[in-house]
Amino acid sequence: MTRMGSLSHPLLLGFEEIERLIDRAGKGSDGGYPPYNIERIAQSSDNNPELLRITLAVAGFKKEQLDVTLEDNQLLIRGRQEDEKDREYLHRGIAARQFQRTFVLADGIEVRSAELNNGLLEIDLVRLEPEKLVRRIEIGKS
Repeated sequence: MTRMGSLSHPLLLGFEEIERLIDRAGKGSDGGYPPYNIERIAQSSDNNPELLRITLAVAGFKKEQLDVTLEDNQLLIRGRQEDEKDREYLHRGIAARQFQRTFVLADGIEVRSAELNNGLLEIDLVRLEPEKLVRRIEIGKS
């Protein structure tokens, strides 16, 4: 039996990849750690493309312990902390932990930069406007 997805309407041709992206985003829910914000940054002029910023709260992580990669429109942020064996804790309330946070990006969104400031990892994205393309299709004879 064929699976009928939400984008399987006969007038929506070629949207199978979007449906796969939605499935992938749903499977990528990895709990609430680390907490994050997504915001739209106001632009100084109309000529600039739209700027989006993802901010993750990664207190306690050093730059070397964070990894930001982009593969197939999927932004993957990983953090790895290891226990320091030479420390003796009387109370341990801050755990050394690992995380993986995934964001699926639409076509036309590019990663501009990533900065670590005061325990916040800020990743700036830019949404490029696609060129409007109008093309006339000639009708031929059989």
